[in-house]
Amino acid sequence: MAAKTTNKDVVLNDYESVIIFTPVLSDEQLKEVVSKYRSMITENGGELVHEENWGLTKLAYPIDKKTTGFYHIYEYKAAGDFVSKFELAFRRDERIMRFLTTALDKDALKYNVRKRNGEFNKPKKEKQEGK
Repeated sequence: MAAKTTNKDVVLNDYESVIIFTPVLSDEQLKEVVSKYRSMITENGGELVHEENWGLTKLAYPIDKKTTGFYHIYEYKAAGDFVSKFELAFRRDERIMRFLTTALDKDALKYNVRKRNGEFNKPKKEKQEGK
């Protein structure tokens, strides 16, 4: 796991949390809950690296009799004890149907940087004639 030491001698580890919010939320409610968790990361000494909203997406299987959900991904750096607090807040929030937090190693960090830079899903170059 890649780690970074700050000037306060607190080791910040790299994490990624994928959250599925219930599809009955309005746009305002969704923005509110997303900003709540964004501020929770920064207020607890973490650093938000990247945030991605996938929007309303069909689920692979029904959860609580719902077949869609709002997917949101946070990539952040935080102290090791923060993840348990973060996930406790997820468990207490009835607007969250599912969540998954993973610690990112150096290869996952490289992959995420490449994905953000658009290196994947590029159209294939046409084969040049004559070669």
